[in-house]
Amino acid sequence: MLKIAPRFYPLVLLFLGILFYIPFLGRVHLFDWDEINFAESAREMLVTGNFTRVQINFEPFWEKPPLFFWMQATAMNAFGIGEFAARFPNAIIGICTLVVLYLIGQRLYTPPFGLLWAMGYLGSFTPHLYFKSGIIDPTFNFFIFMGVWYLVNAVAAYSSSRATRYSALSGLFIGLAVLTKGPVGGLLPGLTFLIYWGLQRFRPILSFRNGLLLAGCALVVASLWFGLELAQNGWWFFQEFIDYQIRLFMTPDAGHAQPFFYHFVVVLLGCFPISVLAIRYITVWKAAPASDTTEPVNGELFRQWMVILFWVVMILFSIVRTKIVHYSSMAWFPVSYLAAYHLHQYLTGKISWNRWTTIGLIVLGAIWGILLAAVPLVGMNAPALTPYINDPFAVANLQAPVYWAGWEWLIGLLYGVAIIWWIIRVPRVGFRAITGLYLTTAVCLLIYLAQVVPKIEQYTQGTVIDFYQAKQGQNVYVEPIGYKSYAQLFYFRKTPPVNPKTRDENYLLNGPVDKPTFLITKITSAEDYRYNPNLELISEENGFVFFRRKVFR
Repeated sequence: MLKIAPRFYPLVLLFLGILFYIPFLGRVHLFDWDEINFAESAREMLVTGNFTRVQINFEPFWEKPPLFFWMQATAMNAFGIGEFAARFPNAIIGICTLVVLYLIGQRLYTPPFGLLWAMGYLGSFTPHLYFKSGIIDPTFNFFIFMGVWYLVNAVAAYSSSRATRYSALSGLFIGLAVLTKGPVGGLLPGLTFLIYWGLQRFRPILSFRNGLLLAGCALVVASLWFGLELAQNGWWFFQEFIDYQIRLFMTPDAGHAQPFFYHFVVVLLGCFPISVLAIRYITVWKAAPASDTTEPVNGELFRQWMVILFWVVMILFSIVRTKIVHYSSMAWFPVSYLAAYHLHQYLTGKISWNRWTTIGLIVLGAIWGILLAAVPLVGMNAPALTPYINDPFAVANLQAPVYWAGWEWLIGLLYGVAIIWWIIRVPRVGFRAITGLYLTTAVCLLIYLAQVVPKIEQYTQGTVIDFYQAKQGQNVYVEPIGYKSYAQLFYFRKTPPVNPKTRDENYLLNGPVDKPTFLITKITSAEDYRYNPNLELISEENGFVFFRRKVFR
């Protein structure tokens, strides 16, 4: 057991959150598409002063509501427009998440349980990394989780006065989730509630009045933007938003059509080590006891809700045709709880340690160690490996002049060794080995993000972003052709007014452009443009080809 009094656990988690989530937020450029897309929407809010309309390229962007962009714009106003500010809101949400998980966990069981839960979220790959990103989902998931937490409390309290307060709080957070990413913020808690209710044979578990209160609070919060948008601009924008959500569900987005089991693989590998620890209880269901108006939520009851929430997320987003890693990220909360539950059961002597858990942890830990070591080795030995790579763009990327000190691969090797060491020691030293396992992963990710990821980014997009930044402040057009990107908007710092004709590739290639025009494409598409008489080849670097219009008037 850690030699720290439980009353200091929240402070320890606060310190760890600041230590691991804040540093190096601005060390690498934002990644295309999502990070740059969202940061650009926030930047355009600041540029135009219009905070009620979400925009991209200074035209309406109906894919997302504005709450997260408001948070990013606030950070940009404080810290300046850049990577740090774009990622700062999620870092703060990450710190809040650690503290909240501890507080809920110690209420359900004990302070050590709460600490295990929070540490598991801190010390797992994708849950950790996403709090250092500029995408919407970490904030969105936090609001959904809080909505589900208060919903569980409302159901447990049923007809008592506390149920009214819990229902209002649940509605508040669900409304914030909807205001962050859209209707799915209400869909996930709603489906979870309906399945739990069905398993209770539809007996009364939430009064009609409290159900209306919950829905009403969620609607009021969501209407802070949806209602205002309808009042100011009518139905067309709202209709486009709904149509987009339907298209996302029904049709695969370009490059994101994956097999049905995609999200199960993502969660298993990405959420290491908590994914392995959660497996034992991921399918275990035990009927909940009858509601008691005086009994608070207990750990067993909450486990049942977490199992349902996990399967709701995994099945729903396996059905959705467009599959992206973070779509199933809401499942990370129940996975982290079930992992903590497994460890609590073991540490309190209720179950024995399963050798298959040890094997699973060692295998996945070794895989991660190998992968983390392999990436620098690929970069250091790129010339020898490129003859075996069939993707011309990837081959050209690897020609970027990136400096490797030569020791970076040791991060993965040492991580693999340390992980196996802690895993083997779990049956002997218990809590200390588990926290060591989690902290080892967190430290590895901190070092990797500082030393390796910036070098990877130089291969993938560093060249083109440097070009955009070099053109900042110039009265020119800078646009990609032959592929989709948002990088030119954010890193060129595009400002209005925008010539609507520049959204047409044919105008950029052949039309009477009224400014010097620079066009960028990938090497895989360059042949479509090399022989255009209006284009002059400027340079060809690391997979990107840069053209300039010869004549403009």
